[in-house]
Amino acid sequence: MTGAEASVDVVLPVLDEEEAIGWVLERMPAGYRAIVVDNGSTDRSVELATAAGATVVTEPVQGFGAACWRGLENATAEIVCFMDCDGSLDPRDLTPLVEAVAAGRVDLAVGRRRPERGAWPPHARAANVVLARLVRRRTGVDLPDLGPMRAARPEALRALDLTDRRSGWPVEMVLRTSAAGWRIESFDVPYLRRAGSSKVTGTVRGTVRAVMDMRRRIQEFDRASEVDRYARRVTDGV
Repeated sequence: MTGAEASVDVVLPVLDEEEAIGWVLERMPAGYRAIVVDNGSTDRSVELATAAGATVVTEPVQGFGAACWRGLENATAEIVCFMDCDGSLDPRDLTPLVEAVAAGRVDLAVGRRRPERGAWPPHARAANVVLARLVRRRTGVDLPDLGPMRAARPEALRALDLTDRRSGWPVEMVLRTSAAGWRIESFDVPYLRRAGSSKVTGTVRGTVRAVMDMRRRIQEFDRASEVDRYARRVTDGV
């Protein structure tokens, strides 16, 4: 099956993105269904998304992971994608990720951000490098960027029962899928200057909160791995 033949849902977490949402939705590849997950917007984001023909659902619990999970719950296509709706990513760049999953070459495709000048604040980029290195040590997956653009099979993702509802969602997804034996590969995607103000990476405080969420998931993964190793030693000794 090719990317053109597969049905695709694109989950777009949204919190006050009226400046970018029209641009994002109009660039959605033909046949891709946009699922806009409103996470408490007070601007015209929902109005604009509805007018553009997107499927709009509401997630009252604040958090990136909460919005992504709600979108995943509503995904019915063969492949589900995730990406930011702030204009920093172009939906047209989802195509190679979708094609890789549709063809069965990979189980999780991740967009590796190639930023234009001024698109990625230095503090956020540095934090991403450190976190990606920590994840790589634990999984062995050569993933230099924990970017928000993803593609996978929705039923397989739902079966992992991801629990993070904040900024730790991207890290937890990689840790869980790697532990489950998924084939993970990254693909270069342009990273543009976002429209409007950032709720996370635009400030040092927001970045610190996100890093803490992600580190918490890594620590939980370490604890679970240690318990699993102990259980194996006990079983082997019986």
